[in-house]
Amino acid sequence: MTNFFGYGSLVNLQTHKYLNPHPTEIEGWKREWVSSSIHNIAFLSVTPCDFTILQGMRASTENIGWHALDLRETGYKRHNLAQYDMQMYVGNPAYINKNIKKPILLSYLDCVIQGFYQHFGREGVAAFFQTTNNWDHPILDDRNSPQYPRSTILSKNEVNLVNEHLENL
Repeated sequence: MTNFFGYGSLVNLQTHKYLNPHPTEIEGWKREWVSSSIHNIAFLSVTPCDFTILQGMRASTENIGWHALDLRETGYKRHNLAQYDMQMYVGNPAYINKNIKKPILLSYLDCVIQGFYQHFGREGVAAFFQTTNNWDHPILDDRNSPQYPRSTILSKNEVNLVNEHLENL
């Protein structure tokens, strides 16, 4: 099995060069912002949720291999999605601390939303916000000096889209 499902920054194809990417949906999972003992920021993970359909990107590791993706996804464990013939990364419970609320980097969120907008449109962006829990983490506006290593440049329309959804939370 060489396919993976990305539900956050991996949806933005500017952040990787994996093969055969295409938009995909899976059932039974919901995104959540989590904090951990190994990262100084909040990051996206997933948790089981029977009634949620999660949009994301399916791609193959054939050209680069799992090792490179495992390094990128430090703090996660691979989870087998046998019914979809792919794997996805879930925040490693050994590191997750639900009692702390580390900040969400706006540059990280921007990158994620840009990917959803490009592949799923405005409806996909709305679905992202609706299928993501734990928006009670503080938002750190680092747009002028991005701390996220895979930050991207957004159009004015994309910036407005992110800001609009954050205001509506």
